[in-house]
Amino acid sequence: MSWVKKELGYIKDSFSQIIKGFILFVCATSGLGCALLLRHLGYNGTIIAFTGIVIEAIGLFLSYLFFQKHFTAEKEEETTQKGKKSFK
Repeated sequence: MSWVKKELGYIKDSFSQIIKGFILFVCATSGLGCALLLRHLGYNGTIIAFTGIVIEAIGLFLSYLFFQKHFTAEKEEETTQKGKKSFK
């Protein structure tokens, strides 16, 4: 029973990362979902393709803005670690 509490603690600690992953998944699949919905409603292929591409581009841009802080922090840590290693 104690391992269940420990695992639930891990999930609780990483809940923000789980939410970020879900948001990334939604942004990545939003164009497909929109295209399927438009196809079900009977729109032609040109409108479906254009709308799907535009929504995918918006989703990718939002994902970039959302995760930009995360990616720049890793680059700073890597350069600091490389600088420390070169002085040894």
